[in-house]
Amino acid sequence: MHLTNFTDYSLRVLIYLAVKGERRSTISEIAERFDISRNHLMKVVQELNRLGYLTAIRGKHGGLLLGRAPADICLGALVRDTERDLGLVECFGDRNACVISPACRLKSVLGEALGAFLAVLDRYTLADMLGPQRTDLERLLRLVESPPAAEPQP
Repeated sequence: MHLTNFTDYSLRVLIYLAVKGERRSTISEIAERFDISRNHLMKVVQELNRLGYLTAIRGKHGGLLLGRAPADICLGALVRDTERDLGLVECFGDRNACVISPACRLKSVLGEALGAFLAVLDRYTLADMLGPQRTDLERLLRLVESPPAAEPQP
């Protein structure tokens, strides 16, 4: 299974906003921090805003904020909302032309595996992605200044 860049970027945007907290962010800022296309990120942000995962505020003092508390954003729901096609193989779709489908068990096995994958994601929220490593995330995303390097001990 492979998640699309759209879902990957959706997760990154929400993690960034969660780490930043109540301070507003911009698409350009997030694109720079993750070194991803601003244009692609605009589409991601527009969809996350439409779905209520974030709030986009226009104007001079605008910016992006989470639309819900991190604990209320379920990773499984986010993946379901952002992945356009969770059909792992042809027989999951409406245009199935596989000749062995009537006798094949692959669809049920892969369906069970997909269910297990989503069930694991359903156990986690955006808040779980922060945890004790929040300080590291802040540093890696350049939201706080890195402490000066320790001088070598003699």
